[in-house]
Amino acid sequence: MSIKSFAARAYAKLIEKQIQRDAQRAVACQEAVRKSLLKNGAATAFGRDHQLAQVDSYAAWKQALPVAEYEALLPYIERAKQGERDVLWPGLPQYFCKTSGTTSGTKYIPLTKDSLPNHIGTARNALLSYIAETGNSKFTSGKMIFLQGSPKMDTLPSGIPYGRLSGIVANHVPGYLQKNRMPSYATNCIEDWEEKVNRIAEETLRERMTLISGIPNWVQMYFEVLLAKSGKQTIAEVFPDFDLFVYGGVNFEPYRAKFESLIGKRFPIIELYPASEGFLAFQDSQEADGLLLNVNSGIFFEFIPTDEYFNEHPKRLSLSEVKIGVNYALILSNNAGLWGYSIGDTVKFTSLDPPRIKVTGRIKHFTSAFGEHVIAEEVEGAMIEACAELGVRVNEFHVAPVVAPASGLPYHEWLIETDTEVPEEKRQRMAILLDASMQRRNIYYRDLIQGNVLQPAVLTFVRKGAFNDYMRKAGKLGGQNKVPRLANDRKIAEGLRG
Repeated sequence: MSIKSFAARAYAKLIEKQIQRDAQRAVACQEAVRKSLLKNGAATAFGRDHQLAQVDSYAAWKQALPVAEYEALLPYIERAKQGERDVLWPGLPQYFCKTSGTTSGTKYIPLTKDSLPNHIGTARNALLSYIAETGNSKFTSGKMIFLQGSPKMDTLPSGIPYGRLSGIVANHVPGYLQKNRMPSYATNCIEDWEEKVNRIAEETLRERMTLISGIPNWVQMYFEVLLAKSGKQTIAEVFPDFDLFVYGGVNFEPYRAKFESLIGKRFPIIELYPASEGFLAFQDSQEADGLLLNVNSGIFFEFIPTDEYFNEHPKRLSLSEVKIGVNYALILSNNAGLWGYSIGDTVKFTSLDPPRIKVTGRIKHFTSAFGEHVIAEEVEGAMIEACAELGVRVNEFHVAPVVAPASGLPYHEWLIETDTEVPEEKRQRMAILLDASMQRRNIYYRDLIQGNVLQPAVLTFVRKGAFNDYMRKAGKLGGQNKVPRLANDRKIAEGLRG
């Protein structure tokens, strides 16, 4: 065992104790975070406008802080971008994270000196939790790659740096990991994603890679380029010491069969839940179901039942009030200066003690042209079932409504990209399986099918590469971008068919 591996195991035990202590007193940690946010935010421009100094209870908190999407906080964010101090949080933001919002165009999310440890420390804690549980620290002695956007930073006229979250975080990677980290800075700065993946493959092909991290669809692209360049059949042949896959951003299960085929073996994984607004949760156990909520890292969480989200006065719950198995829209306030902020994701608790969650979709990514409100969790679950039964490997898929077909009843169209050609008989069987699974998962969809309002699902198999081509044309190939599983219109569907 290397010195680095030995030290990592010792450090992991110390950090794991703290993680467990926080998890055991999660509600108390959340209340302490809420009070700390109030104390720091009261004297800011936002705090004065919302009378945060007068808030003395959670009920008063909800009265003072309306649920806000990005547009509601934008006037304050613009003031901070221009260099005004003490707007959303004391002082100036240390950075702005520039991100392409799905509903608001480009967003600038503040990051402060107080909020940065949440991003850096949580990624560290996820790896250390894995080491503490499994005793496996071998990956720390090899090379690690994090497939991400460019780390280049720009500067606002006010002097505040801004860039992608991955670029900001890259400037704060601990020194003891820098020697292991790949690719090179120059390669990481390449903007064209296909050129970048090719260069990364060339740089890493002969390295001892032990940890690979990124959004699954882009890691899959990297693996395919590696196999083409190496002439090998599996990633296990290319990287015999590859020991750990770390991912976030999407549900991995639809990709699992394809990854196991590419890699050539089963492999340990760590799931993360990072966002520009904060590092929200992480997989702390290989055995437990769900991700451990980050209850003591400068973020106060609130939850709105998804079936109430668009009501005028939706129910708004703290951690102490949630229930297992209910879909909630996630609301957060944090020490970056976001207050009552609707992050746009939906989650479901799998455990309350400790609090663990699963991400189930996006509150505005759904198919409900007929009142069925189908969500990502449902279509992903249906696809996983169908693929397992039929032995089909799906690269990507997207579901959209066809409201006025040339003939017959309306329907849901599933646009599917597979690795190999699927025979017609299997396609027909897959359509039956997907539709039956959706009827079990969503009673509104079932009622529409059985009431002859909709016809059963229709499958369209698109050519291999169609999803990447669509993302390329949209200027979103690579990085943290991904095609939504669902839409309530035909924009993405027509782009994929074109």
